[in-house]
Amino acid sequence: MPHALIVDDSAATLSALVELVSAEGFTTSAALTVDRAKVELSRQSPDIVLADLNLPDGTGMNLLDAVERSGASPAVVFITGQASVDTAVEALRRGVTDYLTKPLDVNRLREILSDVSRTGHISEEIGELRARQRGTGKFAGIVGRSEPILKLGELIGRIAPSSASVLVSGESGSGKEVVARTIHELSRRRHGPFVPVNCGAISPTLMESELFGHEKGSFTGAERRHKGYFEQATRGTLFLDEITEMPVELQVKLLRVLETSTFVRVGGEQPLSVDVRIVAASNRDVAEAIEQGKLREDLYYRLKVFQLHLPPLRDRPDDVALLAQHFLDDLERVEKVKKQLGRDALDLMRTYRWPGNVRELKNVVHSGFILAGEVITADCLPPELHGRSVEARPAPALVEGTVTVRPGTTIADAERMLIFATLRQFGGDKTRAAESLGISLKTLYNRLHAYEKEEAAATTAVEDDKQQDPALN
Repeated sequence: MPHALIVDDSAATLSALVELVSAEGFTTSAALTVDRAKVELSRQSPDIVLADLNLPDGTGMNLLDAVERSGASPAVVFITGQASVDTAVEALRRGVTDYLTKPLDVNRLREILSDVSRTGHISEEIGELRARQRGTGKFAGIVGRSEPILKLGELIGRIAPSSASVLVSGESGSGKEVVARTIHELSRRRHGPFVPVNCGAISPTLMESELFGHEKGSFTGAERRHKGYFEQATRGTLFLDEITEMPVELQVKLLRVLETSTFVRVGGEQPLSVDVRIVAASNRDVAEAIEQGKLREDLYYRLKVFQLHLPPLRDRPDDVALLAQHFLDDLERVEKVKKQLGRDALDLMRTYRWPGNVRELKNVVHSGFILAGEVITADCLPPELHGRSVEARPAPALVEGTVTVRPGTTIADAERMLIFATLRQFGGDKTRAAESLGISLKTLYNRLHAYEKEEAAATTAVEDDKQQDPALN
C-alpha cells in the first residue's frame, strides 16, 4: 500500500487531507511543521509528500531539501494559498510533481494520487536504468554512454516524474522525439497517450482545428465534431515538434492554454479543461528564432521550465558503434537475418561527420544491411562516408598502421589523409589523435570543420552542374 506524508500548519486542513488521501488507498503520516515532517521521513519513506508551501518553521523548499537528503524519491506536491509564479517555476525545476493552489482542486489531487498509486515504482525504475546505462549504453529509448548522453540521462531521470513543461533543442535528426518519448515513458503519465505533432507539417489554416478541435458546422466541411490533439493527449503527453513553425497568432492561444489549462474548440463557446503535459522541440537556434519573430518570447519562457539540448552525433563519436549495433539489432529482429558490422565499416562510421545525425546513421546501417552478405563492410556503405560524395577522392592506403602517399600528392591532401588515418587508428578518439599528430584538439576540430565545408561546397557545385546539364543526371 502506498504511503503519503502530509504537512500543513492548519490542523483542520491536515485532518481533511488525511481523510481524503486515506480514502484513495494510502497509509498516511501527518505533520504540522518542517521539523516534525523530518521525523516522519526518517520513520518511513513516502511515495508522495503533500506539503503546504508556508510553514511555521520553514518552507516547502526546506522540506524538499530534507526529502532529497533522506535518499527517498517520492512525488512532491506543494499546496499554497499564495501562488507565486517564480516559486512555482523554481519548485518545478527542482523536480516537484505539481503545484496546487487553494481552494484545493480535489479532483486534480485525486488524479495525482491515482497516478502515484499506479506508478509508484517509477523512481526505482529510473534508478536501475541510470545504474545500467554506463554498462549497456541504454537508458530507456536513448542509446549512448558518452558523457553528454550520460548527463542527458541524469537530467531526464530528474525531469520525467514531474509535470513540468520541457523544451528540447538540437539539430535535425539528433533524436528529439526519442527524448520526448523517454520523458513520457518515465513519467506518471506513462499510461496515458503520447501524441506527437509536427507543427511544420500542418497547414497554418488547419493548425488551430488540429490542435484544439472544432464543433460541427464551424466551417465549410466541418460535418462532425472533431477532437484536437489536446483532447487526444488528455492525461498524457503532447509533443509539439518544430514549435517555431507554429504561426505566431496561434502561439498566443497556446500560451493561454498553458496558463489556464483550458481551451475552446473552433466554433465553440464552452471552455474545456485540459490535463496535458507539453514537451516542445526545435531544431532552430531558439534565441535566433525569438529575434526573427518565429517564436514568442513569453511562450518560450513558459515552455522552458526545463530545457534539454541534444548534442549532434559528431560531438559524441564514441556512441556511433553502439548506435549502429542498436539499429542492426532492430533490423535483425524484423528481417529474421543475422549480420554483423565489419571493423572497416565501424572505423569509417567513427570518422564521418554525420550531418544528418542519428537519423542518417540509422539509414546508413539499413542501406548497408540490404547490400551486405553476412558482414557489413566499408564497401557496403554510401559513398559520402568514403569522402566520395562528390568527386572520388583517393583514400589513404592503410597497411598495418601506415599511410601510403603517392608522389605528386599535395601537402594539403597528404595532411588530410594522415588526419583521417590517425582518427581511424584511435577509433575516432579526437583527443588521442590530436596528441599523436602533435597538434591541439582545437586545431584538429578546425581541420575537420574545414574538410566538411569543402565537401559541402563541392556537393553544391556538382548539383548546380547537373541542373545546367541534364546529361550529368
